[in-house]
Amino acid sequence: MSAENLESVLERARACRMCEDHLPLGPRPVVRMAPPARVLIIGQAPGTKVHASGVPWDDKSGERLRDWLAVGPDVFYDETRIAIMPMGFCYPGRAPKGGDNPPRPECAPHWHGALRALLPQVRLTLLVGSYAQKYHLGARAPATMTETVARWRDFLPDYLPTPHPSWRTTHWMKKNPWFESDLLPDLRRAVAEALA
Repeated sequence: MSAENLESVLERARACRMCEDHLPLGPRPVVRMAPPARVLIIGQAPGTKVHASGVPWDDKSGERLRDWLAVGPDVFYDETRIAIMPMGFCYPGRAPKGGDNPPRPECAPHWHGALRALLPQVRLTLLVGSYAQKYHLGARAPATMTETVARWRDFLPDYLPTPHPSWRTTHWMKKNPWFESDLLPDLRRAVAEALA
């Protein structure tokens, strides 16, 4: 597939207004990729800072994710190496009990298949958080995010699930020390091999 094909789909995705009536800050789709990308990161949805900047993972969660992957911003933001496609391309608003709303349910079914088909070089897809894991693993996903992440080896070499790298994950990581001792070295190795 040609870059022009991907560019035309990206152009439509970035102009998408499908969920406009449900977005408190209005639509601002945030998605980055190029045909040579070897790693695809599928996260949740942009937060307010990313909505303002238009740069994916441009926040504390992004800093933690880059640390988990052992890559700097120069590699992370090189769309010819790492593609970034959230479950919801736009900021979904605040949830009544705190945190952000879930990603809009219309987005992934409408855009993910078309965009993923135009990334022929992807060797590894990171499923960051339960929304991405449930959608992309389907019936293969265990009941909880913790179980899914604990079984990360079962989904390799195509997928590698991780928790979302928000500040809330700090407590989860203390309860699940295997994430840092066992999964992170595998994650870093898998990313380095995919990018090599």
